[in-house]
Formats: sequence, C-alpha cells, structure tokens
Amino acid sequence: MTAWTGPVRAVQGLILSVPVALFSLGTATDAAYLRTAQMQWSNFSSWAIVGGLIFGGAAFVWSLIDLAWGRRGVLRLLYSGVLGALCLVGLANAFKHSQDGWSSVGALGVTLSALCCVLALIAGWLRYSGMLDEEAGR
Repeated sequence: MTAWTGPVRAVQGLILSVPVALFSLGTATDAAYLRTAQMQWSNFSSWAIVGGLIFGGAAFVWSLIDLAWGRRGVLRLLYSGVLGALCLVGLANAFKHSQDGWSSVGALGVTLSALCCVLALIAGWLRYSGMLDEEAGR
C-alpha cells in the first residue's frame, strides 16, 4: 500500500455514498407517488435520480482511473461493471422520469428505480466491505 491509498479510498467512499442515498430516495419517492398520485413525489424522484446519476458517473470514472493505475482484479472489474450498469440504467431511468404524469413513474419507472437502488447498494457493498482493498493487498 502506498501513501495515497487512504485518501483515495476515502474520496471514493464519499463519492459513492451519494448515489447509494439518492437512488434509494428515488425508489422511495416513486413508491410514495404511486400511493398518493401527488406529482411532487415524481419531481423529487427525478431530481434524486439525476443527482445519483451525476455522482454515480463520477464513481464510475474514478473506478476506471483506478483500473488504469494498474490495480486490477476480478472484484475491481466487477465493481466497475456494476457502476457502469448503474450509469446506463440510471440514464434510462432519468429519461423515463422526464415523461409527463403517470407514465413517468408507472411500472417501468419503479422497476428502473429499484434496479438502480440495488445496483448502487451492490457497488456500495463492494466498496465498503473492504474486499477491494484486500484484493489489492494480495
């Protein structure tokens, strides 16, 4: 381990915490919209999804930089793949939530939000569990 490993891990953790929180919030506000039909819940979902997408993209770019620095391994590739899938599904989710009214959430919108939430939680689990750091130490 080098001197920069600690700060890099801390920054990666901070960046990744935002999409975990925001995609979870987007799923919760989608459920609230389906229950109440108040349009403001859909607006909250849209903003949460876009914020999660921005920080998820930053985490994905950071993971690619980490791979380019030569810190490779199966778990690091899986981590980058999960973040890449999160960005793609999150982009589709943002486009879906940009529609008007009920069609912005509906069954597909909630499914995309739930999938984004699961992918963000998997990425967070990989990052925060310490398995990526143990793999680098081998």
